[in-house]
Amino acid sequence: MSKNVSFLDSVNRYFDAAAPHTGLDEGLLKQIKVCNGVYQIHFPVKINGKVEVLEAYRAQHSHHRSPTKGGIRYSNHVNQDEVVALATLMSYKCAIVDVPFGGAKGGVKINPWEYSEQDLEKITRRYTTELIRRKFIGPAVDVPAPDYGTGSREMAWIYDTYRSFHPDDINAAGCVTGKPVNQNGVRGRTEATGRGVFYGIREACNNKELMDKLGLSMGIEGKTMVIQGLGNVGSHTATISQDEGGVKIIGVSEVEGAIYNPDGIDIHALLRHRAHHGSILSYPDARIYGKDKRRAVMEFDCDILVPAALENQIDGENAPNVKAKIVAEAANGPVTADGAKILAERGVIVIPDIYLNAGGVTVSYFEWLKNLSHMRFGRLEKRFDERAYRRIVDQIEATTGKTISERDKELIIRGADEIDLVRSGLEETMIQGFNQVYKMYSDNAEIKDLRTAAFALAISKISSDYIALGIWP
Repeated sequence: MSKNVSFLDSVNRYFDAAAPHTGLDEGLLKQIKVCNGVYQIHFPVKINGKVEVLEAYRAQHSHHRSPTKGGIRYSNHVNQDEVVALATLMSYKCAIVDVPFGGAKGGVKINPWEYSEQDLEKITRRYTTELIRRKFIGPAVDVPAPDYGTGSREMAWIYDTYRSFHPDDINAAGCVTGKPVNQNGVRGRTEATGRGVFYGIREACNNKELMDKLGLSMGIEGKTMVIQGLGNVGSHTATISQDEGGVKIIGVSEVEGAIYNPDGIDIHALLRHRAHHGSILSYPDARIYGKDKRRAVMEFDCDILVPAALENQIDGENAPNVKAKIVAEAANGPVTADGAKILAERGVIVIPDIYLNAGGVTVSYFEWLKNLSHMRFGRLEKRFDERAYRRIVDQIEATTGKTISERDKELIIRGADEIDLVRSGLEETMIQGFNQVYKMYSDNAEIKDLRTAAFALAISKISSDYIALGIWP
């Protein structure tokens, strides 16, 4: 595919490939495919004594479920096509993992690293004010979240701005997710997308048919992994895969370049090194690839390649050189439609973004539920469970005449905290999501890859909502 073809074109091509497998009416398919609404904004902000007029967007792709949901990114690359494409993916993503939101996405066309914290606060609050004026934000309307270039700090500013306009809304905290924990956020949200990526890769590696097809052993432990991008998603995917999955990280790339060591890279040591030195390129005992060769990471020899940065990283040019057996799309749209076609022809398994990186919106859903219920998870049941477990342990000791050590006893009787419940809910969601995608794939001989199966599954679920709610005549 030509590099001039947009991210949105790739998303639409994936939709078009999956649509014939759903058996749905052509008109209904067209309604599901199109974006319901886009709000383009230009607003002034005074920066260093001068007024800058900034370009921004908020797209709401589908209202088959309410509210709509999607992140806000700050990037020089923000444009209408990109925001619509990301909102579209959010609709499909939420459908696959049974999160009851429609898809949305927002963006401000800036380089956030060129602005001070004070300037970013001005920009964020003004952007939020524009969304409030047009009723493009609210706990029952549209709920933003962090994305590229934003984080919990920006979400706190959004929440505070919304609350100032709606002081009587007791559910105001639900207007945005990804907030700091001490400002009505939820524990586990920061790591959520990366942890979800790990759970998704693990499920694929536990699938015997897929592993036999690739000639790989069952399970994730011992497999080699290459990570492109050490942002929030990439760093958490890498650390969790290494620590909990026993994966060997052998290659990493970042904006300054890439490194490779077939004997393994301690990802915690690498993150500390980059934080201290500002670059991964001086990391010891690794082959160095400079900035002009950073895309070489896509061609490193490994079992699992995890593109965790921006879209359009594997295309028709470099897809023939990808040596990984599994490409796990932690980013949104890292593989173009032409790249995906080449990978499929070569027998590479692509775990698609619309399933794999749904961990963020899943835990955002948990945060939204927490905000609407006004209660942290685990508050009701934690002590009750601990007392019940203690009675069981005491009964076992009395019956067997044996004593369990205090350390082991504390581990057994401990009730679940919020972080435990969030991780458990995320794990269950990713397992069930993979099983549904794989069933669609295995039950339909005409579907040749997991991405087409995931799109077909999402389209079918959204169509059911349209029909059940009477949205479709």
